[in-house]
Formats: sequence, structure tokens, C-alpha cells
Amino acid sequence: MTSEMSQPHRFSINIKVSEEHIDANKHVNNLVYLQWCLDVAGAHWNTNTTETLQKDYVWYVLNHFISYKSSAFEGDELVVETWVDSINGVKCDRHYKITRPSDNKTLVEANTKWCLLNSNTLRPTKITEEISSLF
Repeated sequence: MTSEMSQPHRFSINIKVSEEHIDANKHVNNLVYLQWCLDVAGAHWNTNTTETLQKDYVWYVLNHFISYKSSAFEGDELVVETWVDSINGVKCDRHYKITRPSDNKTLVEANTKWCLLNSNTLRPTKITEEISSLF
């Protein structure tokens, strides 16, 4: 059974691009964008869940899809936003959007299929209503 979420809770973090994020082409490295997506997903989970849920469950990535639309440069201030839009059994689809508010430019759109695991057995476990209601 697939659960489409009518109005998913959006969560965001702010990033200021620093020298460490820049590659040989003088813009943010593609892997850095992916890391920011993982970081905002983790922050969303940690902000919305209890210590017990964090101890009992872990999320594993099944796949990523990322679309690079524009470049970011040192000194840019960015917003990394995420939301979960569907849950199906042990899996959920999480989306990301990275924007630069100074010019309203979308830099990255991405999504990840995640699988929820029991942290003790590392076996997939159904996403409960308790968990899905958090997002």
C-alpha cells in the first residue's frame, strides 16, 4: 500500500558556501550537493523523532537521482530543503531542492528512495503510522 502525503512537512537548513566546497572548476563540487541532501535528511529525521526512534531505526539509501541545474560559488548563501512525499511499506521517497535566495535560482533538484531498517537486526521494517505522521 502506498501512502501519498497530502501536504508533506518541509524542512530546511541554510548553507554558506565555503572554500572547502569548491572544486577545480571553481564552483560547488557535485558530491557536496549530494552530501548536503544527506545532511538535511538526517537533520529532518533527528529534529522530528525521539531518541528512542533514533536508537531503534536506521535509514539506508536504495538510490539517488540528482539533477544539477545551476552552479553555486564561494560565498553564496543557499537553502537546502527536503520533504517526504510517499511511503510504501519499508520505503519512502524523499525530495530535495537547493536554491540560492539572492536570485531565486534553483541549483539542484533531487530525490532519494530510503529503506527503514531495524537498527539491531538491520532488516527492513515497515514504516509505521507513528513514523510517517512525523513527515
